[in-house]
This record gives sequence, structure tokens and C-alpha cells, in this order.
Amino acid sequence: MSGSGAPLVDLRSDTVTRPVPAMRAAMAEAEVGDDVYGEDPTVDRLERRIAELLGHEAGLFTPTGSLANQLGLRMLVPPGQELLCDVTAHVARAELGAAAVFSGITTRTWASERGRLDAAVPLAMMQPDAGPYFVSTAAIAVENTHNLGGGTVQPLEQARVLRRGVEGTGVRLHLDGARLWNAHVATGESLADWGRLFDTVSVCLSKGLGAPVGSVLVGDAELVAQARVWRKRYGAGMRQVGVLAAAGLYALDHHVERLADDHAHAAVIARACAGAVPTAVDVDDVRTNIVVLDLAGTGRTSRQVVEAAAAQGVRVSAFGPTLVRLVTHLEVDDDGADRAAQVLAGALAG
Repeated sequence: MSGSGAPLVDLRSDTVTRPVPAMRAAMAEAEVGDDVYGEDPTVDRLERRIAELLGHEAGLFTPTGSLANQLGLRMLVPPGQELLCDVTAHVARAELGAAAVFSGITTRTWASERGRLDAAVPLAMMQPDAGPYFVSTAAIAVENTHNLGGGTVQPLEQARVLRRGVEGTGVRLHLDGARLWNAHVATGESLADWGRLFDTVSVCLSKGLGAPVGSVLVGDAELVAQARVWRKRYGAGMRQVGVLAAAGLYALDHHVERLADDHAHAAVIARACAGAVPTAVDVDDVRTNIVVLDLAGTGRTSRQVVEAAAAQGVRVSAFGPTLVRLVTHLEVDDDGADRAAQVLAGALAG
């Protein structure tokens, strides 16, 4: 409950969701085995199902999206070679330099508008065989939807252009699809149409889909077998983890199409904020469950807005001095979205 007595509306992230009772029941009833020995049937079902959805041969269950990304990059980029990604990509900004620390990967970035892919830019940057004096490009990463871009949905045609552009060069592609489910629901584009364009794809189960933990990396069978060894090497071999995989299977059955509700709630909040301060957000850019509010020129700081909203029971996140991010999810209903819209509009107006 908030200080006003109304229920708390937590919009800091879609990771704050808790497993619903039916998901907990599925977890309690899961058939399990030792996954390091390859004997957990529930994990096996989850890995095979997501690999099939994304048009790949095999999958690997990991505890986190960052680990799924880092295993994918490890498989694609030899030590001392480079990954290209946009300047605000999760793999560059929010994984604490893991590619460099664990895999000896150097990263080079390009600027983008709200994280949106223009394939011509990385294709012009890449140098797959740079010789003995420069770093050679081994892979390009794309994020869909784009978190720091404000839930940006990437254009499928640009991903196709990127795939055609790397053919025959040896440069491979990784898709950070943590919220690919949201892009799929927002556009109607199939998961396989996206998945088949990339050599490795990571998808998250613990954001909009509401599982308590877990992501899956997919790729060809040989690559995933190698990634399984590295997962163990990184200390993430798991035993009777079917209790968590069961939550992912439940989420796939029950929580994908309902993401449209989260998108609608984000739009409600964005419209209210734009009504209070038109420059804060372009409503047309809000297609999924993330809204980024730009306070530049309003005289308000992100800290002021975050604190004002929190005092009325609405939690949002500061992303720099003048940016505020909010994320809708399955624990935010119509009433919660309406109340958050009212509170945030008031906080913006001061």
C-alpha cells in the first residue's frame, strides 16, 4: 500500500512481477531431474519449445538474460575481436563490461535514434578481416525491443538487410531479444521470422512474461552444446531446475498474448504525460510497455519527478538527470494505469 492508502503501482521494471498462483502450482508440480546431467525433462521441454518458436535447433536455459547474452557473444566473437552494437544497447551499457572481462571481446558502438536499427550503419563500420594492425569485426548485436530506446520495436526489414549484408563475410549476428515477445505482440511478426535472421538469440522469461527467473539462448546444436560447457564454466550449471523451467512453460502458455494489455496501459500513461508536458514523450513512439519521459526544458529533474510520484504510491526509475523510465507489466491493471497516469502527469506539471 502507498502512503495514501491506495495500492502501490510499481513501474520501475517488468522484472518486479511475481509468479501468479497458477504458475506457482505448475512449479510445485514440475517433473525434475539433474540438468547438469541433462536429465531434467521440464528444462528439456522449455529449451526445445523456445528453440522451435525462434526457428533454431537447440536452446539453453540460463538464470539471467545477461548470462544468455554473454554466452551467445562468447560463441560468436573470439578473444581480441570486436562486437558492434548501438551505443545504448544493453550488452554495452548494462552488463558491466562482461564481454571484455569474461571473453576478451572489444566493443565498438554506433549512435542511433532511440536504439532503432539502420542496417547501413553497422554494415559500413564492420571490418571482418582488418589485418594485423586493427581489430577485426566478428559479430553485430541488435536489441529488440530496445530498452533504453523506450521499448523501440526494431524494423524487421532492417534486420533482413543486416543479414544479407553480412552473408559471406564471416560476421555473425546476435539478437538480444529479452523483450522480443513484446515486439511480436505489437507487430504480429512471427518469432521465427526474427529468430532465423540471427545466429544466436536470447529471450527473457522474467520480464513481461512474469516468470520469477530465467532466459533461454538459442542457436544451432553445435553452438548450444559449446555454450552449455561455458555455462558450467561460469558457475551456472543448475540441478533440479525444472521448478523454474515450469514457470517459463506456464508463461508461454498464458502470458504472451496478454502483453497487449501492458502496451495499452503504457499508452494511457504516455498520453496523460504528453497532455501535461507535450515535450516529455511522443505518444506515437510508445508501442510496447516502456515509456521514457524526457524532462529537458521542463525545469524538473528526474529525481524530483521520481520522488513526487513515490510520495503518491507510484514507483518509476530515474535514467539520468532528465530521463524517467516506467514499465508496465501484468501486476498493473486498468485502475493502476489510470492512477499512475494521473500521478505522473501531476508530477511532470509540478
